[in-house]
Amino acid sequence: MKKFLMAIVAVLFAAPSFAQLSSGGFSLNESTVYYGMRMGLNVSNLTGDTDGFSGSKAGLNLAGVVGIRVSDSTPIFLESGLYFTQRGAKKNKNTYANLNYLEIPVLLKYGIQATDEIAVLPFIGPTFSYGIGGKEKLGDGASKDDSFSNDIADFKRLDAGIKIGCGAEYNKLYLEMGYQFGITNIADWKIGADDASVHNGAFFVNLGVNF
Repeated sequence: MKKFLMAIVAVLFAAPSFAQLSSGGFSLNESTVYYGMRMGLNVSNLTGDTDGFSGSKAGLNLAGVVGIRVSDSTPIFLESGLYFTQRGAKKNKNTYANLNYLEIPVLLKYGIQATDEIAVLPFIGPTFSYGIGGKEKLGDGASKDDSFSNDIADFKRLDAGIKIGCGAEYNKLYLEMGYQFGITNIADWKIGADDASVHNGAFFVNLGVNF
């Protein structure tokens, strides 16, 4: 894993930056399409009827993205891509839920030319996720090798949310941070006669390049 992360960082620093042509992946005078890579950290949690998964846990983000300018007169961009993202929650080493997703965001970004070399890009938009695996462990010693195996006490695979944050590009590097609010109930179990209600949430920091 350490060698893999070092290789990703090397690619991020070596890749040609779109900022050399127009800082922040956009030009104020022409239409633009850009591509990018992202790698970063999630600090996620679960809210609601969490069944003991009350704390936060760290996870990985990996993604490739593409963006397009949607206005000739204003630096407004639409960005999407494919993310692998690790979420869930953790109470301690004996009680945790790891939830791995493939995610497609649809983000609206506004480009602000802060200086000749720095661009700031606040963004907001929906995200759509599909659970591809994970593991649960409960304090009583019980464990599950697939958090989405469709057992009665598992999590639903489909999730949707809202992502809000801000990015900045300088020379070769792009940095963004923000928060993702889950709006879909991902619990697939009941509390008594009622359906449980659980939502994802995650603070994220990603490093990458636009070119």
